[in-house]
Amino acid sequence: MQSKIIPTALIQHSFKGTKEETLQYIKNKILESAQLGSKLVLLQELHAQEYFCQSENVDFFDYALSFEEDIRFFSSIAKEAQVVLVTSLFERRSAGLYHNTAVVFETDGSLAGKYRKMHIPDDPGFYEKFYFTPGDLGFEPIQTSVGKLGVMVCWDQWYPEGARIMALKGAEMLIYPTAIGWFPQDDEAEKNRQREAWIGVQRGHAIANGIPTLAINRVGFEEDKSGVLQGIQFWGSSFAFGAQGELLAMGSIDQEEIIQIQIDLGRSEEVRRIWPFLRDRRIDSYQEILKRYCD
Repeated sequence: MQSKIIPTALIQHSFKGTKEETLQYIKNKILESAQLGSKLVLLQELHAQEYFCQSENVDFFDYALSFEEDIRFFSSIAKEAQVVLVTSLFERRSAGLYHNTAVVFETDGSLAGKYRKMHIPDDPGFYEKFYFTPGDLGFEPIQTSVGKLGVMVCWDQWYPEGARIMALKGAEMLIYPTAIGWFPQDDEAEKNRQREAWIGVQRGHAIANGIPTLAINRVGFEEDKSGVLQGIQFWGSSFAFGAQGELLAMGSIDQEEIIQIQIDLGRSEEVRRIWPFLRDRRIDSYQEILKRYCD
């Protein structure tokens, strides 16, 4: 089987206090990644701002007003760096209609495609249903010059259905921009369980579908501006698993870094020949998966 190596960079970082400073930091890291040889650069969820979903505040909807400006900004960077760039932006679609949207740019700055987050959480500190309408673009891989990318966003990570559909539609890798972390009040045992579950479920997506799976998470502590909760300590740990679930790279829990990895898309052919999970699916027996619950 012929290898198809994609030099890839996962940029893990904290919010810099202002959007302007954060965007400049991200731009520098994208250009640095390109200088290091990366052809695919992946950014974390809602990377241009703080994670504002810790509270419900209508003023934060203003962040989405710059969506078109943000598109132009990251388009120009992708073109300058000559990389395929996966971003995560707050999209205003119309008055009162907003999405958590991953936008993918080609090496010439053109728009390769976008994905609107489908699964929307609503938990203390993660009040995303207040801000985001569920996506309506479906689970559609995005064709790029480095391969067919199955891009989803954060809470989508916990659902094998989305990963499977992306794989069935020809995605060559799964990519999850992410913002997840610990609450300071949780004890160490609970923190470890949460992080291990997050890693484990996504490793399962790689194994079950025979394709590389990558997640890009932020680091640093962000205070809850409402004062209801203490805030979130984002746990980093951005990672890449190979088509057989092998760990290719993992970032630290607290450091900003460019995580470089060589993703071999050709390995999926080899793995799927020895583990033909797609061949053996009993599609005639899965009708009940469309029910909310089998009473």
